Amino acid sequence: MTGGYVVEADGGSRGNPGPAGYGAVVKDEAGHVLAEAAESIGTTTNNVAEYRGLIAGLESLLALGLEGARVEVRMDSKLVIEQMAGRWKVKHEGLRPLALEAAALARRLRVTWTWIPRERNTHADRLANEAMDAAARGETWRAGPATSAPRTPPTTGPDSGSAKRHAVGPGTDPSDPGTLFPAPARDDGTGAHGGTASAERGARPGDREARGTDAVADDRRGHGWMPGATRTATSLLLLRHGQTPLSIEKRFSGLGDPELTPTGLAQAEAAAARLARGPRRVEVIVTSPLARARQTAEAVASRTGSAVLVDEDLRETDFGAWEGYTFAEIQRRWPDELAAWLADPEVAPPGGESFASTARRVEQARERIVKAHESRSVVVVSHVTPIKTLIRFALGAPPEALYRMHLDLACLSAIDYYADGPSVVRTFNDTAHLG
Repeated sequence: MTGGYVVEADGGSRGNPGPAGYGAVVKDEAGHVLAEAAESIGTTTNNVAEYRGLIAGLESLLALGLEGARVEVRMDSKLVIEQMAGRWKVKHEGLRPLALEAAALARRLRVTWTWIPRERNTHADRLANEAMDAAARGETWRAGPATSAPRTPPTTGPDSGSAKRHAVGPGTDPSDPGTLFPAPARDDGTGAHGGTASAERGARPGDREARGTDAVADDRRGHGWMPGATRTATSLLLLRHGQTPLSIEKRFSGLGDPELTPTGLAQAEAAAARLARGPRRVEVIVTSPLARARQTAEAVASRTGSAVLVDEDLRETDFGAWEGYTFAEIQRRWPDELAAWLADPEVAPPGGESFASTARRVEQARERIVKAHESRSVVVVSHVTPIKTLIRFALGAPPEALYRMHLDLACLSAIDYYADGPSVVRTFNDTAHLG
């Protein structure tokens, strides 16, 4: 299969009927895990659980924005595969509604139905058993770390009832591709895309910290556990720009220069008001040269009275020929180039820039900013890839960590840099100011 995806699904019942659950996994053609789904579904039969796994797998694929994609569905249930392929009739009344639901989802894709032996369906089987085991403990299944190392940042899929879906695949926001497989947009546009690697929808990283105590509180006099790290930190308050038209349409936006939408301007104003309230006094603003970032920076400047400086190295990655396209469009037009890009951060899109090249210039920008503004609080207004890169460097994390983070539009993150100690990530993807 070239240029397509794989859905592996399974379901089981301990007793048939008995306590049941399903599991499903979505992969790209290279085998990178893009999404996982699992759920305990009470007392029912194996066949019902298998159909529920199939439905969850197809829904997870569609949630990645891949309408019309080519997909091979693999299951070890001969019954489900043969019925969905139209070779066997659905005789059991209890299965007919599930078969109809699965068929309706399949019509939105280009599906090939493949039976596989059980020993080749271990990933989905494991997920189903994890969901049943969790239910037996009185818990709800939650996705763990990805079982393969996807070359793309994570997203969070929508919940359907109590099912937990966890997308761990290309997560660059096509509005600024830090999220190639975006999570569904919120109606107000404040959490439009991308994924969050560590939290379900509705429980954003940073919200916990922001309740009752400001997530960007001014606590820069050392961090307590590292001997000698007692000097006042240089703080970079990292602000992602607000919404643009390409954010709404989930399109790659690198060096193209769209301006903020009215929602984006409102997001920038909300972030500016948050920063103006302190407790850290904004002493300088350094921004990407691109219009969406500069407009966001100007909103902060108008609230804080701080000067705005422009640093060319804070611009977003250049996506070359892919600028303005959705991920699904790129998958269809450049399947081989996309696969190579997803597999290696040194590979650039056609006519564009690699993530590794972006990282090198962002590191240079960080060194300049920290040196020029020692012991001060600096708002850095930038894009998904540069901000994730700064977080990765601060954590001393490998390049793969870039692909396991999510940033919402107009979110705040914060890093403290100590002259005599390590850098400390204080806040990540904080959107409390967006309501």
